[in-house]
Amino acid sequence: MIVTGNLYAFLWNDLRRNNCNAYLIDGSKRILIDPGFGEFMARLKTEPGGLSLPLESIDAALITHGHPDHFDGVNGLPKTTVFAIAEDDYQMVRNAMGPSALAPEPAFFLVEGDLAIGDTELRIISTPGHSPASVSIYWPARKALFTGDVIFCQSIGRTDLFGGNGKLLKESIKRLAALDVEYLLPGHGEIIRGAEAVRQNFSFIESSWFDYLR
Repeated sequence: MIVTGNLYAFLWNDLRRNNCNAYLIDGSKRILIDPGFGEFMARLKTEPGGLSLPLESIDAALITHGHPDHFDGVNGLPKTTVFAIAEDDYQMVRNAMGPSALAPEPAFFLVEGDLAIGDTELRIISTPGHSPASVSIYWPARKALFTGDVIFCQSIGRTDLFGGNGKLLKESIKRLAALDVEYLLPGHGEIIRGAEAVRQNFSFIESSWFDYLR
């Protein structure tokens, strides 16, 4: 589905099987954010909003955090696709699952700051809490925020998995709430559209969840 302009979403709505939402920025370089499980990669070959998407056309895959339902699909992408994830989350997966857990090797590690891929200017934001080195990805030109599993529509990411930390997650959410966002694009569930709806969602999270994050 088209979110806005050259931003596309592949939402996962199957409640019986776990997988994540994937997002595509169709700029001079095609950027895929969180491809999901490899067994479900065929969904990216369909035509969302009239855009044909062969896997060979993907130039870069950016991973918000090192949980398999977000990164596993990189193994099914062409060797020419640049793959990047935060270093501590990459090491977490390697330590837990062995050296073959992630392939290919990351071309680079995601760190806080600006990242240009082709004509797309992104900002990488360190947002630990759900995982040790989870990142969120902000696209200023579209005021689009890709949050992985940090925050959802009226909910937040789990902190009971390895490396989870409620206090860090709270601080990460506070950082994201300060951004100018028109589209909040979570790793699971529905997209939040409109600055006021995004603001209200952050307010709901603060009032409903922050007391539980310690």
